[in-house]
Amino acid sequence: MESIVKEVFWTNRALKDLSKIMQFYSELYGEETAKEIAFEIHKRTDILRESKFTRIGIIDESFTHLKHEYRKLIIKYCKITYREGKDKVYVVRIFDTRQNPNKNK
Repeated sequence: MESIVKEVFWTNRALKDLSKIMQFYSELYGEETAKEIAFEIHKRTDILRESKFTRIGIIDESFTHLKHEYRKLIIKYCKITYREGKDKVYVVRIFDTRQNPNKNK
């Protein structure tokens, strides 16, 4: 089976989420740690480029009311929610799991 490479597209909401998380980690642990966490998150989403890794992670129950199927990956305390399109994978939210879950809606 040939592996197809898809573009990983970060939505504006996901980029805002990542910015907030970096600010939080920067204040709590310092700027270097915040950069390391951001790098790890980006690295984790890179795996979504390869079609042989489609549908990894479990279904994100917080998003089942929406039209598409959303899945989640976990890294450290962060939940990465994504969905697959025809030729792209969309990273739609990044959520620090130590926050109030209602903020994820």
